Amino acid sequence: MEANTEAGSAVRAGAREWLGLAVLALPTLLLSLDMSVLYLALPHLGGELGATGTQQLWITDIYGFFIAGFLVTMGTLGDRIGRRRLLLIGAAAFAAASVMAAYATSPEMLIVARALLGIAGATQMPSTMALLATMFRDPRQMGTAIAVWMSCFMGGMALGPVIGGVLLQSFWWGSVFLLAVPVMGLLLIAGPILLPEYRDTGAARLDMTSVALSLGTILPLIYGLKELARSGWQASSVVAIAAGAVIGVIFVRRQHRLADPLLDLGLFRHRTFSAALVIMLLGGVANGSYLLVSIFLQTVEGLTPLQAGLLLLPSTAATIGSVLLAPMLGRRFRPAHIMASGLVLTTVGYLMLTQVDGSSGLAVVVTGLIVAATGLGPMGALGNGLVLGSVPAEKTGAASAISETSGEFGIALGVAALGSVGTAVYQGGIDVPSGLPAAAADSARESIVGAVTVADQLPQDLGSQLLDAAYRAFSTAVNSAAAVSALIVLGLSVLTIVTLRHVPPTGSPEAGQDEISQNETAQDEAGQDGGADGLPAPSSGAVPA
Repeated sequence: MEANTEAGSAVRAGAREWLGLAVLALPTLLLSLDMSVLYLALPHLGGELGATGTQQLWITDIYGFFIAGFLVTMGTLGDRIGRRRLLLIGAAAFAAASVMAAYATSPEMLIVARALLGIAGATQMPSTMALLATMFRDPRQMGTAIAVWMSCFMGGMALGPVIGGVLLQSFWWGSVFLLAVPVMGLLLIAGPILLPEYRDTGAARLDMTSVALSLGTILPLIYGLKELARSGWQASSVVAIAAGAVIGVIFVRRQHRLADPLLDLGLFRHRTFSAALVIMLLGGVANGSYLLVSIFLQTVEGLTPLQAGLLLLPSTAATIGSVLLAPMLGRRFRPAHIMASGLVLTTVGYLMLTQVDGSSGLAVVVTGLIVAATGLGPMGALGNGLVLGSVPAEKTGAASAISETSGEFGIALGVAALGSVGTAVYQGGIDVPSGLPAAAADSARESIVGAVTVADQLPQDLGSQLLDAAYRAFSTAVNSAAAVSALIVLGLSVLTIVTLRHVPPTGSPEAGQDEISQNETAQDEAGQDGGADGLPAPSSGAVPA
């Protein structure tokens, strides 16, 4: 299929591109939904498949592990073989793995199916975002397209538990996976008609050693951070993080030596690219306190997972609204000012969460989450636009993958770090009543979930005393984590102003010239002939196919 513009032109998108965006929105929604749709199905898996607690954790986590691990590889592969081609290959694989998961006959089979779903998902996430940069060359339109893409991704994460709950009321647990089949079928039919192809014909084959090193870096790091959040400072989590870091150093050194690396480190020379990545990564870290709030709703407030999921929908809707509004504001105001203003608003939301306790009611929780979520929207929408807009056209697949991988790291690091803060505050603040057996007291001191479990097995008066103490301690833990989040986000607003103040509004005449001059500056620093670390010129063999 011939593209209707030269790479890098600013021709405005037409009806075909907007229909293509609708096609890309569906798998984006599905991929994020698949991350959370299993939350309510886990009890069914234990009963019907005989999955142990450890197996249930792997069924839940391995999907996200493999998506994070393969993003960099798949983003670069899409630039080489064609983003649409990789997207369609991934769609077919995702549909097949979904059927395998739906009809799994053992926990091991389901774990394998979820791993395959993660690999297939990794082919699609960077491809969908990179195709947006191919389809929408006008900066204003690209901002709107990215906002729609992000809204679908966040909407899927929020709707996963809700849709899972509805399906499980009428069907068996495997039905949550079959949603993918019609969606991916539609993508396979409409994709070749509505989506353009784009690839870098000058790129060499993938360096498989780099692929192995990339996986050896990302998978242990993500695993270690998740285990750190779940179990605290255990030897396994520390060893995994250390191993990932060591392999990461080897990976980076190899990329410096290769003429055509898997990860083009020269992209990080662009200050807009690097600044936007750091800001979004740290924003993900600040979001780590959301996990504690979710636990608070289900323990202190006594809500079911489905009720808690429904209660979180207003904050997701607020985020989606601000994500869609941000590109319109970005046409008149500098992205740094919009993002920083949103982060100040998020700081206010987190400060509201520092006042939450068992007697404050749900109104404070919901309001604080809505305010915080509203402020985060512009960071995600405009930040991703800055990442894509600051790299050559043939590198947008790799740039998308880097952006999404940094987001995965930010969330994992935030859950681990702020979860550790919450755990330390809870364990240091709980006053276990006297009269508890030693094992029960230890379990109650370990976590709020342990305290709730123990309280159900105690006489009513003693159980009530323990719950009161645990609720007070965990409320303080939530307050502390929210305060840390507020400090991070407030500092992030300052960092945003300092590092991105040079970026003009997308509607200003100098917007395009700003990116051109910055790309030229980055190439001058790296050397005009490219090289192992240099940014290739925008015409370096990349062709729309």
